[in-house]
Amino acid sequence: MIAEAPLPPSASTPFTQQPWWKWVTPVVLVLAGAVAFGFMRPDQILIANTPTGGDMGAHVLLPAYLRDELLPSGRILGWSMDWYAGFPVYYFYFPLPALVIVLLDLIMPYGVAFKLVTVAGLVALPFASYYLSRSFGFSKPISLVAGTAGGSYIFMESFSILGGNTLSTLAGEYSFSWSLALSLVYLGMLLRNLRADRGFSAGPGVLLALTALCHIITTLLILVATLPLLFRRKGVATVVGSWALGFGIAAFWAVPLLARLALTTDMGWQPVRGLQSVFPRELIPLAVLAAAGVIWALARRYPIAPVLAMLIVPVAGYFILYELGFRKLYNVRLLPYYYYFVHLMAGVAVGAAVVAAARRLRGGAGTRWLAAGAAGLFFIVGGVIGIQKTPNWAAWNYEGYEGKQEYALTGDGTWVLHTDRWAEYESLMLALDRLPPGRVMWEANNDMGRYGTPMALMLTGYWSEGHPSMEGLLFESSLTTPFHFLNASEVSQRPSNPVSGLRYRGLNFERGVTHLGVYGVRYYVSYTETAQLAASEYGLEILAETPPFTVFALPATPLVEVGEFLPAVWDGELPFFEATLEWYDAVHSLDRWLVDDGPDHWPRIEDVAITARPRAAGGGTVSNLVIEDHRIEFDTTAVGVPHLVKVSYFPNWEAEGADGPYRAAPSLMVVVPTAEHVVISFSDTWAETAGKSMTAVALLGVAFIAVRRRVSRRADSSGPESGVPGLES
Repeated sequence: MIAEAPLPPSASTPFTQQPWWKWVTPVVLVLAGAVAFGFMRPDQILIANTPTGGDMGAHVLLPAYLRDELLPSGRILGWSMDWYAGFPVYYFYFPLPALVIVLLDLIMPYGVAFKLVTVAGLVALPFASYYLSRSFGFSKPISLVAGTAGGSYIFMESFSILGGNTLSTLAGEYSFSWSLALSLVYLGMLLRNLRADRGFSAGPGVLLALTALCHIITTLLILVATLPLLFRRKGVATVVGSWALGFGIAAFWAVPLLARLALTTDMGWQPVRGLQSVFPRELIPLAVLAAAGVIWALARRYPIAPVLAMLIVPVAGYFILYELGFRKLYNVRLLPYYYYFVHLMAGVAVGAAVVAAARRLRGGAGTRWLAAGAAGLFFIVGGVIGIQKTPNWAAWNYEGYEGKQEYALTGDGTWVLHTDRWAEYESLMLALDRLPPGRVMWEANNDMGRYGTPMALMLTGYWSEGHPSMEGLLFESSLTTPFHFLNASEVSQRPSNPVSGLRYRGLNFERGVTHLGVYGVRYYVSYTETAQLAASEYGLEILAETPPFTVFALPATPLVEVGEFLPAVWDGELPFFEATLEWYDAVHSLDRWLVDDGPDHWPRIEDVAITARPRAAGGGTVSNLVIEDHRIEFDTTAVGVPHLVKVSYFPNWEAEGADGPYRAAPSLMVVVPTAEHVVISFSDTWAETAGKSMTAVALLGVAFIAVRRRVSRRADSSGPESGVPGLES
C-alpha cells in the first residue's frame, strides 16, 4: 500500500504558526529561569568586580590560579603555595565550573565570568527538571508543572550551606547547583534509554562524568537513585555501562582523589538530629502534595523507583549517620535531593490534578495547556513569595569587595559615606605588597565580614604576589588545616576554631609565635585592639599600620631548616596524626622532629613525651632557596643531615639530590640531602598517570561510538527506499 507522503521539511508548518499552546512550555520554563536569574541581581552580576560573600569571596582565587598557573603548565590538578603553607589544588575539589569560568574569561571580565557561572546551575534547574519529568513518561503538561515545581526548590531559604538553593550557592556551594542539574539530566537519559529499550549509550556516561566533576556528594546520591534501574530490562548494561564510562571520563580527577583520600583532614562535623531538618516549615505543604504525587504515579505504574530512593535514602542516611556518630560527613548534606524530589513530586501531583480537571471541562488541548501553564506560574509565584534573604545576599556578594562602603543618615535626612571598607581593605593589601615576600598569618574575626566575608584576608596572595595567606578554603584538602587553626586560636581574640576535637589554647603569643615559626610565617596582621596590644607587648615589631589592621614582623625563621637532632620515627599505637597533635602541643620540644617514616638508623619512639634524640652530625647552612608552586630548590652545606622543609607534605613531592621526602610533624616534610644541590618537584604519580590514561581511553571510546553511530545513520539514510519518502510496503 502507498501511505500518504508527509510534507517535505520546507513545507512544514512554521513554528510561529503552531497552535498557541505549543509556546507554553518554552515560555514558562524560560520565565522560571529568568525569575531565578532576576533574584540573583543581574544588575550586579554584569559589573566587572571581585565577588565576595561567605566562601565565595575566597573561591575567586581558585579559577584564577587554574587560569594563570595550572593550565599553562598542562595541569588541571596541581599544587599552590597560596594557602596552608602549600595545598593540593583540585585534588579534593571540583574542576568543571572553574574550567568554564576560565573559558568565559576569554571573552568577558573575570568577575563577570565567575558570577555567571555561580548562578548557571540555579537557572538550569527548571529545564533539567522538565527533562527528567518527561523521561519518567509524564505528559508534557504535567512535566511542565513538575519542572517549574522542581525549579522552585532553589528558593528554599531554611538552610544556607547544604547545596542547591540560592543561599547555599551564594555561600559558595555553586558547584553543587551545577552538579544537581547535571545529575537530573543523567538520570533522565538513563530512563529514556530503558524506556526505549536502547540499552547502553554514551550520553549518560558523559553526563555522569560532568556531574562528578562538579560535586562528589551529588554523584554518590544519584548513583543510589540509579540502583533500582538495574532490575529493568537491559538495566545492568545501561546503568553499569554509564557508571564505567562516567568514571573513565572523570578518572583524571577521580583516581587521584580516591588514592589520596587518606590525606584529607577530618573536620569532625557534629551530626544534626531531630525532624526539623527533615520537615522544615516551608516543606510541609509540599510534602503532602508530594505524597499524593507519588501515590498517583505508582498507581499508574510510572517508573519512579529512583524518586522513591531519593525520598527514602537521604532521610534514612541522615538518621543513621547521627546514630553511628559518623562525623566525617555532615549528615544534613544528604537532604538536598530529598528536598528537591519533594518539590518535583508536588508538581507532579498538581500537574496531574489540573490536567484531569481540564479534561473534565472538555476544553481540548488548549484548556489543558492553559491549566498547566497556570499551575507552573503558581509554583513560580509560590517560590517567589517565600523569598526574603536572596536578593540582599546576592547584592552583597555581587557588588564585590570594591563595593563595600558604609553610609550614615545625617540629621537632615541625607545619606553620607561613613566608612569606606574597600579603602581599608585595599590599604592593607598595598601595605603587604610593599613588604618582602613572606607568608601571612592574620587574626581571625567574624567582624571582618564587613569587607565582604570574614574570609577576606584569605586573598592576600591574590592581591599581593608573594604574600600567601596561611588560612584558606577547602579545609579538608590540607594536612595543615588543624594545625593552622590551633595557631589561629593563639593569635586571635575571637577565633572560629572550626575543627572539632582539638585542644585550643586561646590568645597566647608566646605559644603562637613559636608555632608560627614552625611554618616559617613572616608576617602577622592584627585586627582587634586586644590582639594588637598582645602582639606589641610580646615584642613584635610593627611594620605598617592601616587601621584597623596592624602588620607585625615575626621572628625570622628559615623555610628550610637544618636539623640539630635526628628525627624520631613514630612507632606507637596512636595514629601519626594523633601523636602529632600531642607533639605540637608541647612547644618546648618542637626542635625534636617527629616523622612518619625514615631510615633505619633514626630512633623509633612509642611515646611523644620521649624527647631525647641523637644529635645530627655537624651543622650547616642553606642558601639559594627558591620555593615555587611545583618546585622547591636549595643549596646546602649539610649533606647527610636531615632538613625540615616547611611546605605541606603530599606524596607527589619527589626529591632529587636527597632522600625522602618523609612526612614530618606537624604536616611538613623532611629530606636528607645526598648532594649539595637539592630539587623537590611536585610530579605525577601512578594515580595521575592511571587516571589520565583511563580518561584518554574513555574519550576515545566516546569518539568511536559517535563515529559508528554517524556511519550507521548514513547507511540507513542511503538505503534502497530512502529516495521515495512515505513509500511503505
